Amino acid sequence: MRVSVIGCGHLGIPHAAAMAEIGHEVIGVDLDQAKIDRLNAGECPIYEAGLLELLDTHTASGQLRFTTDMAEAAAFADVHFLAVGTPIDVDGRSYDTGQVFGAARSLAPHLTRPSVIIGKSTVAVGTSRDLSDVLTRLAPAGDDVEVVWNPEFLREGHAIEDTLHPDRIVAGVPSSHAEDVVREIYAPLLKNQVPLHITTPATAELIKGAANAYLGMKISFINGVADMCAAAGADVQQLSEAIGLDRRIGRGGLNAGPGYGGGCLPKDIRAFTASALSLGAHDAAALLRAAEQVNESRAAAALRLVEETIGRPVDGVRVTVWGASFKAGTDDVRESPALAIAVLMHQRGAAVTVHDPHAVLTAMRRHPELDYNEDLDDSVKDAELIVLATEWPQFRDADPKHLTTLAAESVIVDLRNVLDADIWRTAGWTVRQLGRAAQQ
Repeated sequence: MRVSVIGCGHLGIPHAAAMAEIGHEVIGVDLDQAKIDRLNAGECPIYEAGLLELLDTHTASGQLRFTTDMAEAAAFADVHFLAVGTPIDVDGRSYDTGQVFGAARSLAPHLTRPSVIIGKSTVAVGTSRDLSDVLTRLAPAGDDVEVVWNPEFLREGHAIEDTLHPDRIVAGVPSSHAEDVVREIYAPLLKNQVPLHITTPATAELIKGAANAYLGMKISFINGVADMCAAAGADVQQLSEAIGLDRRIGRGGLNAGPGYGGGCLPKDIRAFTASALSLGAHDAAALLRAAEQVNESRAAAALRLVEETIGRPVDGVRVTVWGASFKAGTDDVRESPALAIAVLMHQRGAAVTVHDPHAVLTAMRRHPELDYNEDLDDSVKDAELIVLATEWPQFRDADPKHLTTLAAESVIVDLRNVLDADIWRTAGWTVRQLGRAAQQ
């Protein structure tokens, strides 16, 4: 099929590349001409594992191309994915769907034949209904333009894998014809036994919000329990393994850490909480807000652990923070827990240097007040403390014996619990891990 993907960011670029990979002819659309030029050259403005290779392959073959011209996209395709951003609105709680409706309004005058618009962006319930009204009113094809809501469930750092091998596909459809279109688009995946859940559009919109809200609550739960483990001298890793064996609970998401971040979970949980309130589900809103509050406390909790480990305030301490991206596998630093911790220590007077394998440039643009180093060894030189805040394998695999020759003091706080503490301690390091006793 011929499809367009409108919006070329962290969602749209991987989706466009994956659609080309499964055999569709794809045109991506974005307003940023410089970005479009880079994409057409096979270059990628974001880091995502495996993405650059797909872009290079499919732009070279002509299977995938990019444009700023909405009319060109409408002439090329009858199926249009909306993958634009939905940031939090000025109220701090609800979604700003300006880009969604802006893209639809730009596309609508060019829709002169039956078309299916497939929303990928995360939105509040009722958005697809309102979008359908706008398109019906503005598009020459009128009622022959249908809106499907097909939320993404991508983990940044694994977006290509999750698109090509998803756990499930959810599509909220208004008609049997729209369902047929969805089945045709995803036919290569459905042949591999990927479950397809056909729902109403409103249900599909709520499914995405509910999924992210539950994941956020699960993360906040284990982080709250990590605080209890630290106070009791218990081990949160052993606790997580044990309760995760219960099939009703599951092990996924039960990793204690510095909190959730990125462009999805924080805003989605805020917006889902607002939706619960607007729908009169006050108990659900209170539960969700509690998860938010735990997450909001993580930077302060990390600072307490750091100061407890070194036995003094961080004021004047030379600190290296390993990690800037909100998780491994991406250069996305939106609401990054690692950067929140780095900024808090900087505000408390620490001399902070941040190192990340891929996110130094994006972090530098967002927090120029911090110092950065692109080389792992150089980042450690003369440091009195290392704080491991993002779970990159480069940090897990670092050589502690070698690093003792570079650091001023051999102290590391592992906020992701990814290090083999025994190996580091044998090499002479003081190691403190989240939710674990000081010495084990």
